[in-house]
Amino acid sequence: QVQLVESGGGSVQDGGSLRLSCTASGYTGSMYCMAWFRQTPGKERERVATIYTDTGGTYYVDSMKGRFTISLDNAKKTLYLEMNSLKPEDTAMYVCAARWQGGVSCDSKTAFPYWGRGTQVTVSS
Repeated sequence: QVQLVESGGGSVQDGGSLRLSCTASGYTGSMYCMAWFRQTPGKERERVATIYTDTGGTYYVDSMKGRFTISLDNAKKTLYLEMNSLKPEDTAMYVCAARWQGGVSCDSKTAFPYWGRGTQVTVSS
């Protein structure tokens, strides 16, 4: 079965950087799209970045544009999120998600049947 495992989270100071990874396994071929969401207690899960494996198209939430970069190494089946200029408001559990079937817009959490457990990112001022 499909499994997604995140790593790379941690605690950094305001303005610092982190690179998150999500290793995927348990499927053939490639995912149609993969994404990063973030979750904080008491708030809705928010999609922060998406990548379409076939086209390379990406999406970023406005607050992350210019600071974060999503990328995918298909050979390693590993998704990355490079985060620069981190801010305290970026503090959250970052969760990896994936969809194998194509033909849909990967623009919401309902599009993703596979989820990791998350990796915590904490940014202190």
